[in-house]
Amino acid sequence: MAHGAPAVSAANRQRSPAERIDREAVRAYRLEEQIGHLIRRAHQRASAIFDAVMRGFDVTPVQFAALAKLHDLGPTSQNLLGRMVGIDPATMFGVAGRLAKRGLVRQGPDPSDARRILLDLTGEGRAVVEGMKSVGAEVSARTLDPLTPGEARELQRLLARIC
Repeated sequence: MAHGAPAVSAANRQRSPAERIDREAVRAYRLEEQIGHLIRRAHQRASAIFDAVMRGFDVTPVQFAALAKLHDLGPTSQNLLGRMVGIDPATMFGVAGRLAKRGLVRQGPDPSDARRILLDLTGEGRAVVEGMKSVGAEVSARTLDPLTPGEARELQRLLARIC
């Protein structure tokens, strides 16, 4: 026993991961039934459809989310925009920088708080996002095509609850 270390009984030791294996759970596990797997597969489908529909715009789905929300809101702080579309601050920093480099957004200090960065669409950014929004519904329609209209509404409602 190490000098000064308290004695630990076998009953108080945590079991290793190998000792915690539930053999029945292992037997019953089916990857195809797991929500994470299904969401990942649905995301792959939606991403492939997005790429096909939006091919000519050269904008990623994350960039489109930022542009679309900025179009909805008008000039917005980079931090708030990231929170509104579910992008962490470090990623949002990179997204905003790439969009600014392409001339789609302007970055500048907030006149009321110089520590805050404001983003605004440029004329080119507005044209790109409006073009994308004009065909955006096609991405959703094609993604949800295997479902009935009622099933599609229910899926969207349920996903909104867990997001």
